[in-house]
Amino acid sequence: MASRQQMMESEPTGGATEDVDQQALGPALLAAGASVGLSWYYFFLKGDRQRGIFVGLWPPTILAFASYLNQRKIRNQLDTLMRPGSTLKDAIDSMMGNR
Repeated sequence: MASRQQMMESEPTGGATEDVDQQALGPALLAAGASVGLSWYYFFLKGDRQRGIFVGLWPPTILAFASYLNQRKIRNQLDTLMRPGSTLKDAIDSMMGNR
């Protein structure tokens, strides 16, 4: 079994992190894009500049929440992996949903 320092120094494979990114950012990117379109609609077509600016502030907030949730999910996976007393096989099985 690899020591904790060896596991921390090793490079992640990228497959698991890309999967987490896709799950969290897919709907958030869609919502942020729709918010930008709605903002332009209110600002330019309807002439309601205040509402257009207000709706235009939503995309950074939506993306910030998605980023926070993504980081929290990754942190939970790392905590599971680095839990003292657990074996690497148990940690991987629990992350993959086999337990």
